[in-house]
Amino acid sequence: MGPEAGTTAGTGAAVARPADEPSPAPGAEEYPSLDLANSAIALPGGHFTDFLGTPAAADHWLAAHALAPEDAGLRETCAAQLRSLREHVRSLIAARVEGQAPPAGALNAVNDALTRAPAAELLHWSPERGLHRAAAHPTTQILDHALAALAADAARLLTGPDADRLTACGSAPCNRYLLRRGRRHWCSTRCGDRARAARAYARRTARPDPASPAEDA
Repeated sequence: MGPEAGTTAGTGAAVARPADEPSPAPGAEEYPSLDLANSAIALPGGHFTDFLGTPAAADHWLAAHALAPEDAGLRETCAAQLRSLREHVRSLIAARVEGQAPPAGALNAVNDALTRAPAAELLHWSPERGLHRAAAHPTTQILDHALAALAADAARLLTGPDADRLTACGSAPCNRYLLRRGRRHWCSTRCGDRARAARAYARRTARPDPASPAEDA
């Protein structure tokens, strides 16, 4: 884990995002699956940032979303599974935004993730708590539970009332998705400023029509 990591998962306290990671897109704080879809960001100049690009980064991302303890110790195979689910969730969101049929492979992958961890809260007993219910969560299944939780959240997003508000950020080259609020189509103030600057530049550099009356005057 990097030094920027904060409290462990399950405490209810937020873990700080890396300094170079932008604020969540609108809706991503409510839907972790939307933040997952936005965890690989296209930047101006052909640059690209992947916040799941290494096992340590994936560890931190899961801890920041209360989906694993900070010392989960993910290996590359686990980080790769998380990145794979991200791409499938992105495919489903893109299909929803574009009004297209979802790819069968993405549906199958999300459904597979949904079945990886038991959802039932079983009955347990301990001297300290007495009878209580809790879902099984052995440390050997941390990733499976995280994948199942993210898949369930994606299903909730894509089938709930907020699905109609899903849209893609309108500022190239940004590839993030967001929940539209009013007429806003930007995932961040930075993207909105960049889009407005691009439009202003295009207007300033537009060549006048030589056949227009203004040119003939």
